[in-house]
Amino acid sequence: MQMNYCMHCGTKLILKYLESEEKDIPFCPSCNDFRFPVFNTAVSTIIHNADDSRYLLIKQYGGDEYILCAGYVNKGEDAEDAVKREIKEELGLDAESITFNRSHYFAPSNTLMLNFTATVTEEKAHPNEEIDSWKWFVKEDVHNYIRKNSLAEAFLKGYFTKQYIFPVYPAKPYKQ
Repeated sequence: MQMNYCMHCGTKLILKYLESEEKDIPFCPSCNDFRFPVFNTAVSTIIHNADDSRYLLIKQYGGDEYILCAGYVNKGEDAEDAVKREIKEELGLDAESITFNRSHYFAPSNTLMLNFTATVTEEKAHPNEEIDSWKWFVKEDVHNYIRKNSLAEAFLKGYFTKQYIFPVYPAKPYKQ
C-alpha cells in the first residue's frame, strides 16, 4: 500500500530507487527523505484457562459469530501490554503467561495483527460494553464456534496445528 503525499509536509511523493531496499520507495523531495508505508498494529489473543482445557471466545458489536479478543496497540505501548490491557478492559480478567504466536498483515484494515496466547486464572468474566457475549469452549470444540474464514480462525487453527494458513482478502484503497 503506497502513500501519495508526505505525512510531514504534504508534498506529493515521487518514487526513488533506494539501493539498500533494491526497489523504488516513496520519496519526499521537499523533506529530502524516504517515506516508508504506515500501518496500524493490533493484537488478538487466544485466551485459555490455567489448565489449558478451555478457551474463551467473544461476540461483539452485534456480530453473531465468536471471535478472539483483540484491539489496537496504542502509541508508545508494547504489544504484550496491549494484550493485558485489552483482556482487562473488555473482559475484566487479568492475563498472565503471555506468549507470542504469529503475525499477519490484514490488508482490509491496513493492520499488522500480532497474535498471542494468554492464560487467565479466573474464569468468570466481567465484560464491558464492547462485549455482547462470551463463552468458554473445551479444546475439542473451540474450532466449531470461531468465525469461519476469518483471521481469528486462522490464528486459532495455527496455534493448535503449528501450520498457519491465512485467508486472502482484497486490500482497500489507501487514503491519506
